[in-house]
Amino acid sequence: MRRRAIRRRRATAAAVALALVVVLVAALSGGGSSAHKRAAGAASRAAAPAAALASVTVTPVGQLPTALQDGAAAAVGAEEALLLGGLDQAEESLSDITRISGARAEHTGSLPNGLHDAAAATLEAHTYLFGGGATTSFPGITSVSAGGEIASAGQLPTPASDVSAATLRGTIYIVGGYTGAQPLATILAWRPGGTGAHLAGTLPKPLRYAAVAAVGDRILIAGGTSGTAASANVYSFDPATGAVRALATLPHPLTHAAGAPLGGGMVAIGGREESSESQTDQILSISAKGEVRVAGTLPRPLSDTAAVALGARVLVAGGRDAEGHVRSEILSITAHP
Repeated sequence: MRRRAIRRRRATAAAVALALVVVLVAALSGGGSSAHKRAAGAASRAAAPAAALASVTVTPVGQLPTALQDGAAAAVGAEEALLLGGLDQAEESLSDITRISGARAEHTGSLPNGLHDAAAATLEAHTYLFGGGATTSFPGITSVSAGGEIASAGQLPTPASDVSAATLRGTIYIVGGYTGAQPLATILAWRPGGTGAHLAGTLPKPLRYAAVAAVGDRILIAGGTSGTAASANVYSFDPATGAVRALATLPHPLTHAAGAPLGGGMVAIGGREESSESQTDQILSISAKGEVRVAGTLPRPLSDTAAVALGARVLVAGGRDAEGHVRSEILSITAHP
């Protein structure tokens, strides 16, 4: 009996000691406190992918000096953009460099030659133009200053028009395109002063005219033309591994849409199906986890616009309507509060 009592006392003492250790650890780690729970909840919410935007607001903000389609756009600081090249109403390639600031758009320089269907992106306060074409596709990479001065910055591995580009963590990624003879399934990575553009990933199929945006630590790629058919696929590219995976399916095949990041996801703006008169006015919101919603509409159906994210809004310039008219409007898209 005495031994059992001693064992019971020792077991009770051990249990009390263990309880004290648990309490001490919890206190030191902040566990159990409302502040700790709130911080953990906030961290969990921050890590969770944002849902697709429910709605966006579209506001006309100005006019371009020249109506154009298929131009390339890139940010200049937080509030301004450069619009490079494009096609006019007569489908002549343009060499214009246009700076857009607020409601004002003015010609600030010229490219060495007219081109369209190039891609532009900004990295470390410098703007770069990739590829493009006129009667043929071009391989050049051109540096363009905010004031319109230009300089050669390198070459792509092959000539490429109909390309898209996005900047993510110190690297510009150039997606798909067309050599002039065949469509491309490549995702190239490029940094200024590096070893040149190199293969970072491969698409499941060749794509031209895809809508592309950097979202979180991924590049989202929506729609585009594969062969002659518009695609309804959305892909997610992980630069860390080079993997490309199917993320979502659009409500309908879509090509010649513009892409930009907005509200924690991306928006695919306008576009069309195979027919050159099948433009849509839809603005699709695509979240990082693959949710797709119709978040708003353009003032009219448009394809081949140029789009660029400027802070909490997306600037949209030019495009082609369903009657074949090339437009000069500048629009601003913001997430609805």
